[in-house]
Amino acid sequence: MTARHAAPTSSQGPAASAWRFAMGGALLGLAMALLTWAPARWLAWGVAQTTQGQVQWHNARGSVWQGSAQLVLSGGSGSRDPQALPGRLHWTLAPTWNGLRLGWRADCCITEAASLHLGLGWNALTLRASDHTSLWPAALLTGLGAPWNTLRVEGQLQLRTQALQLHWAQGRLQMQGLAELNLQDMHSRLSPVKPMGSYRVALTGTPEGTPTPGLDLSTLQGPLLLSGQGQWVGQRLRFTGEARAAEGHEAAFDNLLNILGRRQGARSLLSLG
Repeated sequence: MTARHAAPTSSQGPAASAWRFAMGGALLGLAMALLTWAPARWLAWGVAQTTQGQVQWHNARGSVWQGSAQLVLSGGSGSRDPQALPGRLHWTLAPTWNGLRLGWRADCCITEAASLHLGLGWNALTLRASDHTSLWPAALLTGLGAPWNTLRVEGQLQLRTQALQLHWAQGRLQMQGLAELNLQDMHSRLSPVKPMGSYRVALTGTPEGTPTPGLDLSTLQGPLLLSGQGQWVGQRLRFTGEARAAEGHEAAFDNLLNILGRRQGARSLLSLG
């Protein structure tokens, strides 16, 4: 008689499947735990890498989703004069059904939290900013290096946003609303006149959105007169303007005007892009 071989047992199949299922669940749970409790320093590292070290979050505390850090501006690698914001910057980060919402405030400069919402769509991205006003020390700009570390400006920077929305689709930008920066009571170590003046820089979109938001620079008050206009085209800012001294202050601003732009008589021509 020929011997019959016993059929291989199938008991190992369900056991192996159960083991793989358990391992998959454990790894998923571990990944979720890491994501939920990810330390704030991971986010701080991402900010530094994205900005090539120009924006840094020192002494980060908390988690990626809710934390605080000290904001430091730097000229990048090798910068010798970084500037830290007084107090701490606080943030919250939360997922939404179509993106992420970032809430933030700063001890020194903004008491009521502002927010940014990043919406993700099919081949499109939308960034919406809440309407807010905040006040920042102009000396913080010195940390970014040239030309700010030469000018050594001081004063207050008032930032205001109104109905601000940026929309990217198929590589094109559309801007709605207003982003406005008021430079209040500015002075520089290169000028004996203190303050030199107050100025407004406004980046303006349209209600329906425009791919070329306009930029306007104007003088609110003071003996140093700044003016100019430009447009944001694609990924480049094109701007032309001028700086000049009010009558009777020409000698006091001569050195500063030489640094701000290309001299043409009593004027200094400003140009970007």
